[in-house]
Amino acid sequence: MKFSRWLSLHLLLLLILTGVSIAPGQSTSAPASTSQRHDEKLRFVAVLTRHGVRSPTSKGDQWNAYSSAPWPEWNVAPGYLTPHGAELMRLVGVYDHQWLAHQGLFSQEGCTDSAHVRILADSDQRTRETGKAWAEGFAPGCGLAVTAHDEGESDALFHPLEAGVGHPDKQRAKVEIAGRIGGKPESIATQYRTGLELLEKVLTGCQAPAACPASVSTAPRSLFDAPATFAEGHGDHMVDLRTPLSLAATMSENLLLEYAEGFSEQRLGWGRLDRATLNKLIDLHTANEDLTQRTSTIARAQASNLMFHVAKSMEQVIVRKAVAGSLVANDDKLLLLVGHDTNLANLAGALHLTWTLDGRTNDTPPGSALIFEVWEQAPETYVVRTYFTAQTLDQMRNTTPLSLDAPPERVAVKIPGCRNSSAGCPWNSFRGVIEGVIDMGFIR
Repeated sequence: MKFSRWLSLHLLLLLILTGVSIAPGQSTSAPASTSQRHDEKLRFVAVLTRHGVRSPTSKGDQWNAYSSAPWPEWNVAPGYLTPHGAELMRLVGVYDHQWLAHQGLFSQEGCTDSAHVRILADSDQRTRETGKAWAEGFAPGCGLAVTAHDEGESDALFHPLEAGVGHPDKQRAKVEIAGRIGGKPESIATQYRTGLELLEKVLTGCQAPAACPASVSTAPRSLFDAPATFAEGHGDHMVDLRTPLSLAATMSENLLLEYAEGFSEQRLGWGRLDRATLNKLIDLHTANEDLTQRTSTIARAQASNLMFHVAKSMEQVIVRKAVAGSLVANDDKLLLLVGHDTNLANLAGALHLTWTLDGRTNDTPPGSALIFEVWEQAPETYVVRTYFTAQTLDQMRNTTPLSLDAPPERVAVKIPGCRNSSAGCPWNSFRGVIEGVIDMGFIR
């Protein structure tokens, strides 16, 4: 018998005797880090998360003209985190502590490690309360503080343009978007006709105009009749792009919020919405967000300040001395930034990140997050691993407890331009990519 064949048989017998499974596609109950080595250590994690499930940011009266029945009322003020949304974020906090303790970054119990956690939230009620709910899950009773500006005050980390940071080139942003839509905002409705028609079917209960009774087809306004306008924006918006798609994007997001909040089948989309249809409708929101938040000039202007401070925070932990622009102390282990879906989309657009999770591509549902992990593989040798994570819509809807055996979904995200390997992106390469993308004119 040839030696190579003898060795293969010997190894196979050894695996069988020791009870090691070699089933294809096997995965652990908790998501493992990509090609994690037994001798490496997790040193620091920076998380940019969207707030939890909220109510729609405006009352249903604004959208009732497009539906055959009024939009439902919510039990909190417009744009507020709901009690259900707070509980979901508490569950995320519970899981995050389990996961990071499993990785050896935090102890299993006690409040000692709480001193090494920094939570910064935007000033809105939904972001501040999300941070508090997460903190109570992560370290219950430990008094983890959430730092935020007063409500209504612009925070330059999350809303740099609104806070007066930099001088945005609105004309350039408008030209970039014009190039993506062929210079004709009215053409967007044609491009997304299938999705818009599906949404109208949910809104009205029929497919206008042919399949609708006269009493229905003549009452609600059609999404296709919404005007298409395109101009330079104001405040936090570099471009003001109003089309049937932008209108549908808000409505489809509101339907997702109904699903995640746990609306009964009878109330969910007026009893006309199921999960498969919702997944298709969310593509309308993602498409509009791609145009208005991921377009390069917009994404860099909106994300540069946030990226700069996150990168400097990572650097300070690595070099173990003060770094200008850092948001953390030398010995901090976790930085949690609680913002919005726009922050996730801006950062992803600036770095050209993409992901598919829970059957949807580049969606940024409530509680979703981009994660940057700093691993020390040898003394003075660090790599960065990037992930996107979120509870599934059904985990949110059913208030499913999270654990290492029942985790939220999590996928590895490659950073284009970074010298990626299966073990992660070397720190110097990661820092180079970030520095190449950041526009220093938007740093405060």
